[in-house]
Amino acid sequence: MPKAIQISEFGGPEVLRLTEVAVGEPGPGEVRIRHQACGLNYIDVYHRTGLYPNNLPLVLGMEGAGIVEAVGEGVMHLAPGDRAAYASQPPGAYSELRVMPARCVVRLPDGIDFEQGAAMMLKGLTVQYLLRKTQPQGGLKEGDFILFHAAAGGVGLIACQWARAMGVQLIGTAGSDAKCQLARDNGAAFTINYNTEDFVARVKQITGGRGVKAVYDSVGKDTFERSLDCLQPFGLLALFGNSSGPVAALNTGLLAAKGSLYVTRPTLFAHLATREATQAMADDLFDMVGSGRVKIQVEQRYALADAAQAHRDLEARKTIGSSVLLP
Repeated sequence: MPKAIQISEFGGPEVLRLTEVAVGEPGPGEVRIRHQACGLNYIDVYHRTGLYPNNLPLVLGMEGAGIVEAVGEGVMHLAPGDRAAYASQPPGAYSELRVMPARCVVRLPDGIDFEQGAAMMLKGLTVQYLLRKTQPQGGLKEGDFILFHAAAGGVGLIACQWARAMGVQLIGTAGSDAKCQLARDNGAAFTINYNTEDFVARVKQITGGRGVKAVYDSVGKDTFERSLDCLQPFGLLALFGNSSGPVAALNTGLLAAKGSLYVTRPTLFAHLATREATQAMADDLFDMVGSGRVKIQVEQRYALADAAQAHRDLEARKTIGSSVLLP
């Protein structure tokens, strides 16, 4: 029987266990895929701890790449033998083999290998919807300043490159000088080491006191309110994660006091609601990667059985760029 990393209770990395699972035939609108690589993302930690609740037992993982083995009735865009990749709900990517909804699975171009595919779908599509669709008033134009927290992470390094391709000046925060250098190497116009610098003061200095048009924040509790202080009037704060913990209830009066600001809490899967939307976003991502404007860097590789160690490293902020699990 195929193996998967499954949890039967919420908790720390120790609840991740390699387990045999039964995998049947795909039903209508489904596909069976044999993974060659599985992506690792901070949302997996939220699922493991129960911050984002799911029914138990649960196989973790939101993105992967592999080979289609079988398709169910009504699936026309995939065929057995296709190379494929996805970011999808429900979770289940930490596995050798799975059956899943086909609408979020797309063909993987030949020029992108399985490790890149597994590392790019959730993170790359997140950057796509943030920089293309989650924009401040008037959009993002060449020369505009934005602030992107955790710029040396998997999402952040893609965002640095994507912003550079758009001509947008990305100010990235990171937790060490080495990570700041990595973000600059990938296209960040400026970087701030949040352990040694006041990021609000540095943003104001970099922008001549004006502030940025948008802040993209996946950190949450530790950065949220001070991120508001980085915005120019009518600026946008997009909170798309909370690696430091959930944000406290928002006093909307702050938005008025700080300059008629906008705040949104977007999710990737609202944007992937249809197969057509998923394909269009994936095509944009594949074009950015295929053209070389965005390079997907897999910096850490773990055996599937070592998923607990991967989570420990992720939570300890020991990882840089993207990580994959290899079945």
